[in-house]
Amino acid sequence: MKILHIANSLQTGGAEKLLVESIPRLNDKEHLDVDLLLLSADDEPFLKILQSKQSGQIFSLSKKQMYNPFFIFKIRPFLKKYDIVHVHLFPSLYWAGLANLLSTSKVKMVYTEHNTTNRRREITLFKYLDRFVYSLFDKIITISPDVDKNIKFHLGAKTGDDKFLKISNGVDISAINEAQPINKVDISPLFNMDSIILLQVSSFTAQKDQKTVIKALQNLPENIMACFVGDGPLKEECEVYAKELGLRDRVIFLGIRTDVVRLLKSVDYVVLSSYFEGLSLASIEGMASGKPFIATNVPGLGDIVKGAGILFPVNNSERLSQIVKELMLDKSLCTNVIESCKARASEYDIKIMINKINTLYSSLI
Repeated sequence: MKILHIANSLQTGGAEKLLVESIPRLNDKEHLDVDLLLLSADDEPFLKILQSKQSGQIFSLSKKQMYNPFFIFKIRPFLKKYDIVHVHLFPSLYWAGLANLLSTSKVKMVYTEHNTTNRRREITLFKYLDRFVYSLFDKIITISPDVDKNIKFHLGAKTGDDKFLKISNGVDISAINEAQPINKVDISPLFNMDSIILLQVSSFTAQKDQKTVIKALQNLPENIMACFVGDGPLKEECEVYAKELGLRDRVIFLGIRTDVVRLLKSVDYVVLSSYFEGLSLASIEGMASGKPFIATNVPGLGDIVKGAGILFPVNNSERLSQIVKELMLDKSLCTNVIESCKARASEYDIKIMINKINTLYSSLI
């Protein structure tokens, strides 16, 4: 069975990391032959990682573009070569769907919905465009209860519509368990062995809220520091914000890293401050890390973290700092949170996700 995944790029992000982790595992299935088509491919770290695994072919349509509608015609020839095309993210959603509309192929089309919301849903025109484009797909995978509920509402789907299938994202739990920590002083020269480190792994985009983590340091002892992994258009703004608050020496920006699981093992607390998520791989990795996991109580996080990690209201730096203090003072609470988080993360092992996707593919052919 020949499968083609289509995505915007392999820049750092949850959906992109999922592709890097899942494609080799799908190719390990005897009856699957899985390739990847990217709208834009440059020298991204995730691309290099996938290339090093030599798992399937990787095609690219450009180096810097994603929003070129002529990609519709470039995608068309690929469709006849595969049994199933599995698409991720906008605008790949539109270009692949419309390419299939203009094609005579009989390929089955699958789309994974990765987020609880997006800006398109706030625009009336896109409400109707989305309903048309999504109708071009045979199956829509939703990755969490909130994602499932919100996309069905957006598309006006009827109760019991079997086009939708919930398959939770997964992470490599065994790799996290086996990862070795890095000495704090080797992470940054600003750290020493007495530093207490809060780590957030996420892109610097409007969806994320690193500023709340930075602001929380104002209410915490000076040996508590914040460390951010990731890149994006709002990174510089966060750097300026830390400087304005007089916290620049307590906030570390590590940029893009490929040793995230080792960093998770090295810090004291893992945080994800965000305005919304789909099913954040960073949250599952954080819960699996063996460190207390703290996150905002927002769609895509609240339903995953509740009852395991500790949730705080969005934009509430005071509550975040209070949680850190409580965990520092109450070792029993800290231990309970860690154990609950690890148990919750085990429900999202990537092996479970791969088996469910494999079953879906078989059912379509």
